[in-house]
Amino acid sequence: MHRVDVDHERDTMEQPPPTAAEQTQLERRKGTFASKFALISSNLLLAYQSLGVVYGDLSTSPLYVYRSIFVGKLQNYQTSEAIFGAFSLIFWTITLIPLLKYVFVVLSADDNGEGGAFALYSLLCRHAKFSLLPNQQAADEELSAYKYGFSGQSTSCLPLKRFLEKHKKSRTVLLIVVLLGACMVIGDGVLTPAMSVISSMSGIQAATEHLSHGAVLLLSCIILVGLFALQHSGTHRVGFLFAPIVTIWLISIFLIGLYNTIIWNPKVVSALSPYYIIEFFKETGKDGWVSLGGVLLSIAGTEAMFADLGHFTATSMRIAFPFFVYPCLVVQYMGQAAFLSKNIDSIPNSFYNSVPESVYWPVFVIATLSAIVGSQAVITATFSIVKQCNALGCFPRVKIVHTSKRIKGQIYVPEINWILMILTLAVAVGFQDTTLIGNAYGIACMTVMFITTFLMALVIIFVWQRSVALATSFLLLFWLIEGVYLSSAFIKIPQGGWVSLVLSFAFLTIMFVWHYGIRKKYNFDLHNKVPLKWLLGLGPSLGIVRVPGIGLIYSELATGVPSIFSHFVTNLPAFHNVLVFVCVKSVPVPFVSPDERFLIGRICPRPYRMYRCIVRYGYKDIQRDDGNFEDLLIQSIAEFIQMEAVEPQLSSSESPSFDGRMAVISTRSVQSGSTLLVSEEDFGISNSIQSSKSLTLQSLRSACDDENPQMRRRRVRFCLPENPSMDPAVRDELSDLIQAKEAGVAYIMGHSYVKARRSASFLKKLLIDIGYSFLRKNCRGPAVALNIPHISLIEVGMIYYV
Repeated sequence: MHRVDVDHERDTMEQPPPTAAEQTQLERRKGTFASKFALISSNLLLAYQSLGVVYGDLSTSPLYVYRSIFVGKLQNYQTSEAIFGAFSLIFWTITLIPLLKYVFVVLSADDNGEGGAFALYSLLCRHAKFSLLPNQQAADEELSAYKYGFSGQSTSCLPLKRFLEKHKKSRTVLLIVVLLGACMVIGDGVLTPAMSVISSMSGIQAATEHLSHGAVLLLSCIILVGLFALQHSGTHRVGFLFAPIVTIWLISIFLIGLYNTIIWNPKVVSALSPYYIIEFFKETGKDGWVSLGGVLLSIAGTEAMFADLGHFTATSMRIAFPFFVYPCLVVQYMGQAAFLSKNIDSIPNSFYNSVPESVYWPVFVIATLSAIVGSQAVITATFSIVKQCNALGCFPRVKIVHTSKRIKGQIYVPEINWILMILTLAVAVGFQDTTLIGNAYGIACMTVMFITTFLMALVIIFVWQRSVALATSFLLLFWLIEGVYLSSAFIKIPQGGWVSLVLSFAFLTIMFVWHYGIRKKYNFDLHNKVPLKWLLGLGPSLGIVRVPGIGLIYSELATGVPSIFSHFVTNLPAFHNVLVFVCVKSVPVPFVSPDERFLIGRICPRPYRMYRCIVRYGYKDIQRDDGNFEDLLIQSIAEFIQMEAVEPQLSSSESPSFDGRMAVISTRSVQSGSTLLVSEEDFGISNSIQSSKSLTLQSLRSACDDENPQMRRRRVRFCLPENPSMDPAVRDELSDLIQAKEAGVAYIMGHSYVKARRSASFLKKLLIDIGYSFLRKNCRGPAVALNIPHISLIEVGMIYYV
């Protein structure tokens, strides 16, 4: 036995070291394990943060659900059997809609990680021609984020696809449905904070009889102001601040529910059976159907799981809800039902009466804090919806603040934040009753879910390429469930429900009028483009004086030369040596990689020195003023000129159209290995615009530097590398480009006034001359939105008669 051990030890000592291939494989396994561990830990962290942002609204619904159910005529049916039936309704509602529909189906329909009604609409627009704005290009379909979904084309959906693409009215209806869903989410952003905070504050009035209702309302308003004032900190910080509160709240209501179930009536567990739903409706009849408006409040905030998807991940949502939020809510509702079955008189203040006296005040504090958190989910969702609407041309230009460097979707919109605060305070002071607010809240909540089901059915057909029968089954199943709740909610329009409709109609009008004006303006530009034959007839000098410098002509057109150019040339007989037609456009994808940001092409033959640059952004991208747009543009054009010499098929000089093919120029490759040599120096007053020959211009720009010290940047200079093999024509063109850059860059933008024609209908004049004109004058200007330096901006006034 001893000898065997010695031989084994000798064999171990003489074992050869691992080969290089084995060592590489071992390191790869370690790396794979490390990446999996990092992914799991990241999703767990996001799941924890999501508790404070996404599930706050959903988790505070036990504060008011039973009270909202047993109001009106259902007060005549306050029996233990009716309470068991109400709990059974709540349980199956939470199970079928948030768990089955959203967690297992809807979260799978994300658009590259983004959620919400506009994310579904974006997916549909990429798989069929549903967009009303005709700025799509074939190059957009080559984006890496564009081809998202299932490959292939199902033949069963072709007739429906052709019908929707052929009839403009059907596409308009689809857009209005999407906008209505977005408006209902914004309406939620107004109603949820008022509902949650006033409900939580009712506990202090129940505990202290001397406190008046007016004092409770004043405290609620102070809390609401503080909540909206906190939004500028960003979702990341708010999530970390609020997540512990919601976690403690959910654990508390779970323990209280478990305690009440055991102490008061353990038989309530049997109410998990749908049998009690049947008995509930047998007993209550039509009055039970009307009470469904209160039941649906138990799933209020569910849409935030999908709308806030861009702030987190689908995996983190699927961890947080089924394994933590769902069981806590079910046990809490079960415990309340057990308590109420033995204490019928406690229904008007069911939650706080069911809390044991020994923990009443700690629970009240946590409930109040959780109610504040409960509003965070829908406020965050509102910011996301407004950003998507803004990017797709359906909302006036507003300031978008990106609050996280790590999570791209976390944003803050100051104007919307303060508008929401004012409207929320108006609702809270105007109604002062959670029952009336809950009626409006229920309509907004269920309408959003109803629209999501409809869009989801279209996604199943056009994006997932599944059969129409499967999509119809999904649609009918959830429309049947949600339709019953929605019909019950609409019964209560006279009792406060009208507020939700008024808010949605107001926002829908703003969105549709803005989109209508944008569309008419774009179509005017499209039909009044400058003919290239006219430019070619003018010759390389364009028949005017070509002055030193680069002119960046901004236009919404992705093809052709805009009418602003001819308008400028006609009135001022001078233009820059190098002209670049810049189009900043949004494409129906959430994010565009920096590698695919720029599309560069040529307009007219080489001697004209005219180029086109299309800068593409996704509907979730933030257009930041990082100070190097001009430099990236110059480097990209230089890269295109060099690429064109190597790949002649890009050139348009020999083609009859003289509007050449566009090439994707990666900004990363431009920065790492540019055709031009780059040197940097401090951009101070002494060397500001040294290349300018005008002493007056130098003094003006120096004064501008003094007034705006924050605008000072590092100056970038370009020069040509020593390359004897470079084509002389390419070298000359690059030299002209560098000289033009040294002479200065001017930004030329149209300042348009859109008016309806005299022959237009009264409705069109109302929309364009009053509606769109008012919105355009009171939103952020395009120059501000595009971060164009004011000192270099030239605005050309034009009137568009549409």
